[in-house]
Amino acid sequence: MKEDEMLKIVVPGSTANLGPGFDSVGLAVSRYLTLDVRLARTWSFTPKTAEVSDIPRGTDNLVYKVANETAKAHGRQLPSCEVDVYSDIPFTRGLGSSAAAVVAGIELADALLELGLTREQKMELATRYEGHPDNVGASLYGGLVIGCYREAGVDVVHVPELAIELVAIIPAYELETKKARGQLPEQWMRQQAVEASAISNVLVAALLTKNWKLAGRMMAADLFHQPYRKSLVPELERAQALAEEYEAIGAALSGAGPTVLVFAEPGKGEQLERQLRPHFPACEVTWLAIEPHGSRVYKLALEA
Repeated sequence: MKEDEMLKIVVPGSTANLGPGFDSVGLAVSRYLTLDVRLARTWSFTPKTAEVSDIPRGTDNLVYKVANETAKAHGRQLPSCEVDVYSDIPFTRGLGSSAAAVVAGIELADALLELGLTREQKMELATRYEGHPDNVGASLYGGLVIGCYREAGVDVVHVPELAIELVAIIPAYELETKKARGQLPEQWMRQQAVEASAISNVLVAALLTKNWKLAGRMMAADLFHQPYRKSLVPELERAQALAEEYEAIGAALSGAGPTVLVFAEPGKGEQLERQLRPHFPACEVTWLAIEPHGSRVYKLALEA
């Protein structure tokens, strides 16, 4: 990047799991992390929206850490930059704020150093950093991502378009992923693991074939995580009952929570938002679209 240029990096937020697709299914949503990047003498990150008001301002920022790791992995060193940070992805609410930052860091290193990374290489780096492919895959690819992370590498199926709409019920309280994961059992019996995996498989097949009623049943039938986390997120059980009452597709925790997503057929999301809002006065209830595009990087000329 030249002195008279700036980078704009835009990364969508995401929801993961969709019920039984535990640590493997992700969906990009219409909330965004945006970075405006200019060359500078030292590294700095300046928050420009309320959602990122508490981010670290220097090299302890997650975006920098990931960018630096990416640079070092390629035997390079990052030039110093000043970064303006905008986001409407709430922190620790299950909408992929940390995954978006991981993807943004990889995009930042790739653009600054002109590494020429393919999307598959970015996915490998992001998954290894995050630990699973669902949120980072959705933020990187957009649309629906079904991913598998093994010692042999990362395998991803990407579906750019999925004809559903979302209503997010976003509580005011935070829920750290570490605490939510602490609710889960260490082991499952083989019979239960087989049943849980089968439910996940049918969920994906139902989504791809637009069998919405079946998809909703599979969201509710999850055995991997929602039964153990529902005590932490009282909104989940209420949303599941209301989804049935209002004939929505279904409801599921977004990632580890506490955000709950209610899924609607095309054209029905805004009406569903109006129906749900009175039931959750302490929450933000908002319609979300599926974002078909993943992370994007623009090189712009600085104004004189």
